[in-house]
Amino acid sequence: MALHTQEINKRRTFAIISHPDAGKTTLTEKFLLYGGAINLAGSVKGKATARHAVSDWMEIEKERGISVTSSVLQFEYDGYCINILDTPGHQDFSEDTYRTLMAADSAVMVIDASKGVEAQTRKLFKVCGMRGIPIFTFINKMDREANDTFELLDEIEKELGIATCPVNWPIGCGKNFKGVYDRQKNSVITFSDTEKGTKEGHSEVIALDDEAGLLTHVGEEYKNILMDEIELLDGASAEFDLEAVQSGKLTPVFFGSALTNFGVEIFLQYFLQMTTTPLPRKADIGMIDPVENDFSAFVFKIQANMNKAHRDRIAFMRICSGKFESNMEVKHVQGNKVMRLSQPQQIMASERKILDEAYAGDIIGVFDPGIFSIGDTICMPKAQFEYEGIPTFAPEHFARVRQMDTMKRKQFVKGINQIAQEGAIQIFQEYNTGLEEIIVGVVGVLQFDVLKYRLENEYNVEIKLEPLPYEHIRWITSSDTDLDRIVGTSDMKKVKDLKGNPLLLFINAWSVGMTLDRNKGLELSEFGNQ
Repeated sequence: MALHTQEINKRRTFAIISHPDAGKTTLTEKFLLYGGAINLAGSVKGKATARHAVSDWMEIEKERGISVTSSVLQFEYDGYCINILDTPGHQDFSEDTYRTLMAADSAVMVIDASKGVEAQTRKLFKVCGMRGIPIFTFINKMDREANDTFELLDEIEKELGIATCPVNWPIGCGKNFKGVYDRQKNSVITFSDTEKGTKEGHSEVIALDDEAGLLTHVGEEYKNILMDEIELLDGASAEFDLEAVQSGKLTPVFFGSALTNFGVEIFLQYFLQMTTTPLPRKADIGMIDPVENDFSAFVFKIQANMNKAHRDRIAFMRICSGKFESNMEVKHVQGNKVMRLSQPQQIMASERKILDEAYAGDIIGVFDPGIFSIGDTICMPKAQFEYEGIPTFAPEHFARVRQMDTMKRKQFVKGINQIAQEGAIQIFQEYNTGLEEIIVGVVGVLQFDVLKYRLENEYNVEIKLEPLPYEHIRWITSSDTDLDRIVGTSDMKKVKDLKGNPLLLFINAWSVGMTLDRNKGLELSEFGNQ
C-alpha cells in the first residue's frame, strides 16, 4: 500500500459553500485559472467576459446565473492534486450541498464583504459543525464597498460560534482596495493587470518596513490606517493554532476579490499548507484509513442526463481508501454484487475524461445502469463493510404531481424516478394507492421549477403541480407500527416513500405532538437515512 502513499498524500478535497451571490462559482473559476486548467476565467454575471462559468453546465443554470447542482472539478497546483466540489449556494438546493459536504475533507466558506454572514451560510456552517469539518473563510468582493473588517470578524464569531484568525488583512476597499497585508510574512502584496479578472495578473510584494515602497503603492493615508489596524489585530485576534483549525474550532480568514483575482492565489497557497491529506472515514467495522486499506468508496450523488446525446446516469463516488484502477473488480455492498465499474471518468463540470486510475481523496463518476443509491458503499470483492449512511433532509414543501398526457405514463414514471434517485426531490405515494397519485417533497420551492423544466426538456412529459399545505414530515422509526392503526389529527396524511417506508405529513407542528400522545410506543424522526 505504501506505493500509493505519495499519491494519496498529494490529494486535497474540499467543498466551497456560501450564500447565493457571494461569489463562490467565480472563486472556483479563479482556482482553475491558477491551476492552469483554464486559460480565461468566465464569471457568472460577466458582461466583459461573455463566457459562462465552467462549473455551471445545465441550461437552466446559464439562464438564471445560479448553480443548481454541485459539480466536481479537479486540477493540479504546486505538486498537489486538488478536487473542488462546487455546491449550489441557493437555499432551494441545499439538499445537494449537504450531501456534497459528506464527500469533502474541508470547506471554504465564501462571505460577501458588504453583507457579512447570511442565512444560508448559517445553515451550511451547521452541517460542517455536525461533522467537525475544518472551515476556511474567504471574505470576497473587497473591490466593492465593504463592511468594517473588525465588524465582519466579530459577526462570524458571534453568528457561527467559531474563533477567527485573519491570515491576511485588506488595505482599503471598493475603488481604494490597494491589496492585502500578509501577517506571517510581514509584507504588503498589491495586484495589477488582471484584465478584468480573466488573467492571473501581476503582484508586487513590499516589506512592511519599506517606507518608500509603501508610500508609492499604498499612499500615506492607507499606510497609517494599516499600521493602526495591525496593532489592534495583534492584540485582539486569536492565535493561529493548526490543531484548532483541523478540528473545526478556528477558522483562518482571508480577504480578496475573486472577480479581480486579488488575494486568490495567496489564499490557495496558505490553504494547501493548512489542510490535511484525505481523512479516515467511519464504517460499520471502525475507521477506514485511506493509505492502509484497499480500494473503497461511497456514492454521494447521482446525476441523470449530464449528456444530452446519451440519456445517461452518473454516480459520483468519493474514493475513501487505496487506489482505483479502471478494469478492477469491485463489490457493490448494498446490491451484494461483484462488478466492474463501467466508464470511470473524471468530470470537469460537463467535460469528461476516461480514467485509468484514481486515488483516495479523488472524486470519480461512473456509469450507473440504475443500481446505485446515494450512500452506497463500493469495496474490494473480498471485503465486507458499509460506510455510514448519508442523512435525508426533511422536505419543507409538498405538491401533488399530475401528468397532462396519460399516454406518456412510462416516460413520466421513468423521469420522476430518475430525478428522485438524484436526491433533488423526494417522492411519496398516498398510502394504499399506486403511482397514479404522486406527492413530491422538496427542500426549496425552486426545485419544483427545475423538476417541471427537466421533465419537459429531458423526458418530453408535461406536468401540473398542485401545492399542498403540508409543512412537516416525520419518518416512523418504531418497527412494529401498523399504519392502519395510527390515530392522527385531521391535518395528518399517511404516505410511503419509494422503498415502502411509512411516513406521516402534517400541516401544523402541534399535530406531531398530538399524534405521539395518541399512539403509545410510536417513534417519529425528522431525518431519514439513505
